[in-house]
Amino acid sequence: MTQRTTATPTVTLSDVAARAGVSLATASRVINNSAKPVAPELRTRVLSAVEDLHYVPNVHAQNLARAQRTAVGVIVHDVSDPYFAEITRGLQRVAAAHGRLLLICNSYRDPERELEYVALLRAQQCQALVLAGSGYHDPQFAERLDEHLRALEAIGVRVSAIGRHDLRGATVRPENEAGAFALGERLFATGHTRAGVVAGPRILTTITDRLAGLRRAAELCGRELPDEQVVYADFSRDGGEAATHTLLDAAPGTTAVVALNDAMAVGVLAAARARGLRVPEELSVLGFDDMPIARDVTPALTTVRLPLVEMGERAMTLVLSEDADSGHDETVPATVVWRDSCAPPRRMP
Repeated sequence: MTQRTTATPTVTLSDVAARAGVSLATASRVINNSAKPVAPELRTRVLSAVEDLHYVPNVHAQNLARAQRTAVGVIVHDVSDPYFAEITRGLQRVAAAHGRLLLICNSYRDPERELEYVALLRAQQCQALVLAGSGYHDPQFAERLDEHLRALEAIGVRVSAIGRHDLRGATVRPENEAGAFALGERLFATGHTRAGVVAGPRILTTITDRLAGLRRAAELCGRELPDEQVVYADFSRDGGEAATHTLLDAAPGTTAVVALNDAMAVGVLAAARARGLRVPEELSVLGFDDMPIARDVTPALTTVRLPLVEMGERAMTLVLSEDADSGHDETVPATVVWRDSCAPPRRMP
């Protein structure tokens, strides 16, 4: 009579980490003799768990992972946008210093495309993932994306995000609301009472935060920023130009226009020229981000500076650091840069 045997369940690295009460990254560093330091007490617990569970590392899988996991996936809205080009410079600088290759994916602000890219980057066995674009006001998308990120974390892929996403992973959060508040407070202090806003897509959390800052400044200064003086458009130069015409047609007494990025502000300047409005004598124009072009347009653009290259550097540093907490959340400052495109409103007769 043939006796049946029961296969012994395969012990995984996750089992070892759970038995030792440490993170997957810590267990991996001990077993693979990583150069990263591990506290002696943690090392002892991991080695004890290895012995108790009779764990045998899969050498072939280890070698395969070491050979392939040298790439970092980066999802941006549009790398041709100067905002993302600057962030990508920072990402690339740190990645190159660590011998990593960037795989850059343009989502063009399409949430479904972002989900597809996350799945593709997982299939490519990337070491880490950086979400470099704004978050979305879309709970269903956020839930689906979080599922993908949870699956990535389960296989040791670290994730970081730039902006307000409210997802798992480390976060580098620019002070969009505070920067817009500081810009609005100074604008209203110059005497403007009828300001309009050229905003990007409603679905982006970046737009929500910047608009919230402007509205908070308006309230503090006793001004109004009603919905009819806010026009949403594509986050581009052409979007800014079209939105400005819409705004000035609806509110011809507007004396200042705040664009929620510098590309749109360039469009505002173009619309002003087309209407024969002198900037800043008849219309003040303000932007956000302080792109390199902000200094070169005529007149030079008043805007809010974000340290975009540094933001990219921090996001990449976090995903390549095994010691960084996946829930780490840090902010980067925004500062007002006052230039020639904004002045007190012309006194009306």
